[in-house]
Amino acid sequence: MADAVLIAAQAGRSLAEAARRAGLRPYVADLFGDADTLAVAEAYRPLPGRFGTAPAAAATLAALDDLAKTAGRPVGLVLGSGFEDAPDLIGRLAARHRLIGASAGTVAALKDPLAFAALCARLCVPHPVVATDRPRDPSGWLLKREGGSGGSHIRPATRSAPPPGHYFQARVPGRPHALNILADGRSIRILAVTEQWCAPSPIRPFRYAGALARGAGEAPALPAHIVEAVAAGIERIVAATGLRGLASADLLVDGTDWWLTEINPRPGATLDILDRRGTPLLASHIAACLSAMPDPGAHPAGAAAAQICYADRELAPVPDLHWPDCVRDRPRPGTVVRRDAPLCTVLAEGADRAEVLALLETRMAHLRAVCAAKKTHPEEAPS
Repeated sequence: MADAVLIAAQAGRSLAEAARRAGLRPYVADLFGDADTLAVAEAYRPLPGRFGTAPAAAATLAALDDLAKTAGRPVGLVLGSGFEDAPDLIGRLAARHRLIGASAGTVAALKDPLAFAALCARLCVPHPVVATDRPRDPSGWLLKREGGSGGSHIRPATRSAPPPGHYFQARVPGRPHALNILADGRSIRILAVTEQWCAPSPIRPFRYAGALARGAGEAPALPAHIVEAVAAGIERIVAATGLRGLASADLLVDGTDWWLTEINPRPGATLDILDRRGTPLLASHIAACLSAMPDPGAHPAGAAAAQICYADRELAPVPDLHWPDCVRDRPRPGTVVRRDAPLCTVLAEGADRAEVLALLETRMAHLRAVCAAKKTHPEEAPS
């Protein structure tokens, strides 16, 4: 029988599917329990709220202890999004289960904004200036939440005092990209450079929307000299922090200038579009964490993209839709999706960047039309 693996995240579906591709049996705990996660998981337990709070931490420990008993002898625990501001909880989990990924100390070093800025300065890695004191002129600054992810926590700074757990980061120009890597605590392998974009809302102007990975035969997303400089900087950070496994480094690139804005020390939102190599990425993640740096295989020939579809109105309850095959993270009928909350994820693959973006736009428009029609005529099932 295939090995079992424990998975915990805000949304665990992509990790659970990656586990299946790697020949593993996923036992999943997350916040949503969407239809796709329940379909692929061997067993599932729900989790509450932000993991860094005491009640959520206790519930997370209990859920994973229960899943571990159900699984028998799992190979270990893989953490996804949501633990960036909870290194203490990561440490407690690692004391109970074999942690496959970044250690609590590594996460603390990478996700504490002041410590990370100091580390970048020491290692000569370009990084925007950060501060905890309110700037005199807020127009050149952003307000961010410590341990935040997905961009929804980022706001333009104002003259108001920052809420607890927030900090300021200087604005820098550039287009967003990410260097997606595999690390073994000393060195890295570059998996892809992905392009990213936002889905702004009135109160969340930097909300993450999606990412695209170009095909092997296309012009690269970034010049080689920038990729080499970024990779060298990331490798210095990996050696200094002991980072292991799948991770991504978010960048802003403006001509020949670039800034590292953060490192996500976990498998990220691009897992769906990057897991198309000869060696399944979760197998590579496990090998890099527990043994030696693996060869993940050749870069995929074609391009791929994934985009979050946010609800443009509240769905309470979610209707029983016939979702297209390109959709993942499908909410279960009868559950509630609030306005502006993630509804689902739309995937697209094609020969190149242009084909994938056109296909993604068509699929997003079709999905919104299906949802609108079901809202207007709930008795009609879309084809």
